[in-house]
Amino acid sequence: MKPVIALFFLCLLPWTAHAAGGHGVTLDKAGIDLQDTESLKRGAEIFVQRCLSCHSAHFMRYNRVGTDLGLSVEEVKARLIAGAAKPGDTMQSGMPAAYANQAFGVTPPDLTLSARLRGADWLYTYLRSFYSDEARPFGVNNVVFKDVGMPNVFWREQGQQQGQFVTVKNGENESKALEGLKLVQPGTLTPEQFDAMIRDLVGFMVYMAEPAQLERKSLGIWVLAFIALFTFVMFLLKREYWRDVK
Repeated sequence: MKPVIALFFLCLLPWTAHAAGGHGVTLDKAGIDLQDTESLKRGAEIFVQRCLSCHSAHFMRYNRVGTDLGLSVEEVKARLIAGAAKPGDTMQSGMPAAYANQAFGVTPPDLTLSARLRGADWLYTYLRSFYSDEARPFGVNNVVFKDVGMPNVFWREQGQQQGQFVTVKNGENESKALEGLKLVQPGTLTPEQFDAMIRDLVGFMVYMAEPAQLERKSLGIWVLAFIALFTFVMFLLKREYWRDVK
């Protein structure tokens, strides 16, 4: 029995590290509401305008997004599709893989399942945690993903953040530790507006990672109601059968 218990706790370790953000990073709560369809629509527009330029979503089709979010074919074409793509096409990157390898040294990852891999809180914190670092190729680093190779694509809206470092002593050795971030140059959006924008984007990515959850959660209410009704009927039936049994 003890090996089974030990195996159970070993299986929990990755989830514990994920919840903490890894490397001691505290993640901010995204507060995603998948019932907020308007937020998901805004997030979809942000995704196709800003993320599809480098990344792809190979497992998602434009018309599926339109069906789930209540967009007509004409609205899908107007709000989500640019170029020669068709509503039935998957969401492909606008950057050729060969050019991406040359520019970034690696092909940017597909984002369809990124919310299931990382979690909403991780994505929400990551996209808001870029700070200036002249030692990096794109001049920025990230609190959540140290030495990330991605530029801060939302720098205009967010502005410029600067890392606040403290000196940490370990015996005779000293090192710098990131204590926090400070906004040193405002962007076109206020911090509250920028957070809302990123929340819309992350909400869409959470939906995209498991589109069926919108239907599954609404269907689950009816399933639970049926189980409750069925249990009540079975209770009455049992009482009727056993009424004369002493």
